[in-house]
Amino acid sequence: MSFRTTAVDYVEDVSPGNGALPPRARYATSDARTLSLNGSWRFRLSATAGAEDDAFAEPGYDADGWAEVSVPGHWVLQGGGRFGSPAYTNHLYPFPVDPPRVPTENPTGDHLRVFDLPEDWDLDDGGAVLRFDGVESCARVWLNGTDIGEFKGSRLPHEFAVGHLLKTAGNVLAVRVHQWSAGSYLEDQDQWWLPGIFRDVTLLHRPAGAVLDHFVHASYDHAGGLGTLRVDSDVDGRVTVPDLGIDVATGESVTVPVEPWSAETPKLYDGVLATEGERVPLRIGFRTVELADGLIKVNGKAVLFKGVNRHEWHPEKGRALDLESMREDVLLMKRHNINAVRTSHYPPHPAFLDLCDEYGLWVIDECDLETHGFTEQDWRDNPVDDDRWTPALLDRAARMVERDKNHPSVVIWSLGNEAGTGRGLTAMAEWIHGRDASRLVHYEGDVDCRDTDMYSRMYAGHAEVEQIGQRLDGGTHKRRELPFILCEYGHAMGNGPGGIADYQQIFESYDRLQGGFIWEWIDHGVKDERYGFAYGGDFGEELHDGNFVCDGLLFPDRRPSPGLVEYKKVIEPVRIEGDLADGTVRITNRYDFADLSALAFEWSYQVDGETVESGPLSVPVLAPGESADVKLPEPPAAGSGETQWTVRALLAADTAWGPKGHVVGWGQSPVSARRAPSVAPTAGPVSDDRLITLGPASFDARTGALRSVGGVEVTGLRLDVWRATTDNDDGAAWQTDIRYSEVWRKFGLHRMRHRLDGVEAGADALTVRTRVAPAAWEVGLSTVYRWTSDGERLRLTVSVTPEGDWTALPLPRLGIRFGLSGADTDSVTWFGGGPGEAYPDTRAASMVGRWQSTVDGMQTPYVRPQENGARADVRWAELGGLRVEGDPEFWFSARRWTTEQLDAAAHRSDLVPGETVWVHLDHGQHGIGTASCGPGPLRQYYLLAEPTEFSFVFSQAGGPAGS
Repeated sequence: MSFRTTAVDYVEDVSPGNGALPPRARYATSDARTLSLNGSWRFRLSATAGAEDDAFAEPGYDADGWAEVSVPGHWVLQGGGRFGSPAYTNHLYPFPVDPPRVPTENPTGDHLRVFDLPEDWDLDDGGAVLRFDGVESCARVWLNGTDIGEFKGSRLPHEFAVGHLLKTAGNVLAVRVHQWSAGSYLEDQDQWWLPGIFRDVTLLHRPAGAVLDHFVHASYDHAGGLGTLRVDSDVDGRVTVPDLGIDVATGESVTVPVEPWSAETPKLYDGVLATEGERVPLRIGFRTVELADGLIKVNGKAVLFKGVNRHEWHPEKGRALDLESMREDVLLMKRHNINAVRTSHYPPHPAFLDLCDEYGLWVIDECDLETHGFTEQDWRDNPVDDDRWTPALLDRAARMVERDKNHPSVVIWSLGNEAGTGRGLTAMAEWIHGRDASRLVHYEGDVDCRDTDMYSRMYAGHAEVEQIGQRLDGGTHKRRELPFILCEYGHAMGNGPGGIADYQQIFESYDRLQGGFIWEWIDHGVKDERYGFAYGGDFGEELHDGNFVCDGLLFPDRRPSPGLVEYKKVIEPVRIEGDLADGTVRITNRYDFADLSALAFEWSYQVDGETVESGPLSVPVLAPGESADVKLPEPPAAGSGETQWTVRALLAADTAWGPKGHVVGWGQSPVSARRAPSVAPTAGPVSDDRLITLGPASFDARTGALRSVGGVEVTGLRLDVWRATTDNDDGAAWQTDIRYSEVWRKFGLHRMRHRLDGVEAGADALTVRTRVAPAAWEVGLSTVYRWTSDGERLRLTVSVTPEGDWTALPLPRLGIRFGLSGADTDSVTWFGGGPGEAYPDTRAASMVGRWQSTVDGMQTPYVRPQENGARADVRWAELGGLRVEGDPEFWFSARRWTTEQLDAAAHRSDLVPGETVWVHLDHGQHGIGTASCGPGPLRQYYLLAEPTEFSFVFSQAGGPAGS
């Protein structure tokens, strides 16, 4: 006897489904009528796929007692937990791996929507199509009690012919959605598992003679400046493009002079495909993509991708993105100099590609395919190498290509991500090449490039990327002749990514290297009243990968992280450099296609960080790749002090994506150097039984600990080598390189002991000798604090000498920390790098100037708290009535909790501000790197334990500055 139900049978069927129409191109609007079925739907959740019968699909079914959910939406993000919870895994399947079987515990959501047709719809004129743009992971659909089909392929469109089933009023649309299905084995992307109808549901009236499918072929001959247009359609019609004087029949080619489309100059021509029953709007961009001379070329030029990987995400709606959030993504990308997007790891909402066409972004459109979990069994039973699954793979490839084929922004098709290798992928590549020869094919896992048109890797280290650029990477002959991209690099998890400026320098040094795509665009934090933003494990998942889901250049609320600001600077399309001290600046156009006519340039002159004069700078209109040396004006007579030039490139006028004056690029150069602060010892220490006084300062007579400076109380001043480890310090479990936080904790750098060896009050100095070392180990740091004063200011010189073997153990940080209390500890002013944080390998965007902030404003709100907020190259800082000058410049941070509290916090909500502000004055910081899923910091960014001496000068804020 069999106890399996029909419902379970189709859920576990490896086929893509049945009943759906063949895939076709999507267009935003036409004069065919549309009815959105988005909105509030009745909803019932069952624990298993076969728990309920199909009676709910029948007209007249009483669902008044059901709950309601919003469509588009994920049911686990609605209902306040009544409908289950999100679950996050990076690559592990959250169910037993037994393809194509899925668990009996299979949350299943029944959805009901009753609707009337608009009064002006005439169903006797043609038919109607019901379209689902995205449902996770398997859906069965009924209309007015008739089973019209079922489908899998969560991030792909599915349409059904339904005109014969419609009535003027009281139509009942019923959809049963299963969280798990055979399709789930093909959708093991690094993201939250979120079931539901999460994209639009639309009913389209299809009049007689309407277009079923059309294909816009719009190529560009860069040699002659000519565009060739042909529009293929299954229904005969005419194509008109008024601005080009085009009026031709479908299937006919016409060649005319045009402006080409590129990500930098996204010229679109409006056209119409008119048939007997429909007028289809066309947005035509002329461009040619080819593999030529071993390079990816568009319109005859090699392109350099300055890209990001973009998952779709909203902190409250999950992948149910609205148009304004998508537009915000595109505008933020353009304003941060990003020119390319890889749609990781599925085709995006189709409206996103409309925006990429309009605003200008290169797109790698990736298929909804990942089987990463099979790596746990050495890829055994991997669906992409099992012929039974090939029809499903081909269906996914076709639904991507056919939907998106008319977007000029799409220049590369990607077969998917982290799905191993196999015959199914080869079949996909062959089908795509045969269907669309006008684009190239990508897949990172094809190391021999058997099926692909480029060599692609993820997270290769700098040295290896340089070898690839030099074609010294080995591999097949075919691979060595192909261009290279880093489809993922610069893992933007928490503080970082570090080292991207070094990558960019390598990209620009070798033609074969055509750039890369930062992983990734946005943190997938779920808005949560407990934590602010939740991540993996916060919903009680059986398996999860923690905050690995928060690895974006945007915070979940779409605020740019310091990583995005850094990336903007690293990839800026105009290079401003040279020794500005001699009055000349070199301007280089780093665009691939655009000249600099859209930019205006301005200079400013700073004295001690403050601008004293500024003005426009005349720069010739440089073609791509050209440079010019431009003379700066005579520097203003602004008195003594540290002086520098700053030159900015700005938008000369409002554009579609940015306002006039938006900064595209900038450069700085010193003119006169800073003079280090000096304090001539004129005051000697005076001591009694309790206190030692030295100039404006008082010290504990027994321990030599600083108690106050100029009336400002100071607590806990001591050498500090620990930082709350970053995600990149922590690394990943699969990393073969050293995971520095693990080593640091092993050697006890988070629990250093401070032994007092002596307090010496000399004639002109107070010297405190200590040894700073971890319990259980013989290594240590002999540390001497030497205090001197000229009566008004106090100088501290710290001398550090390593003892023992530190060769394998760089330090997290090296400096001093202390606490300040009082009512005046909120406002911070400093002269140095800013306005945001910077670290040794993330400091390209740090601009030297005079900056102001609050202590809270200096914190970077990483979803998982960690080391953050350091400002680089600080000359002086003022906080809490105290002024500190550095010799040499230092790293400065201040926060309302200790490093230990920051290190222990799992969420922002764990950090409770205290009354004391803890100030860090660091001589050095270890690099950040990208070891959360990539290489660690380059050797030049290590903070090695070696004999070191550095000084700080303390005085009352507003008092005399150092000379």
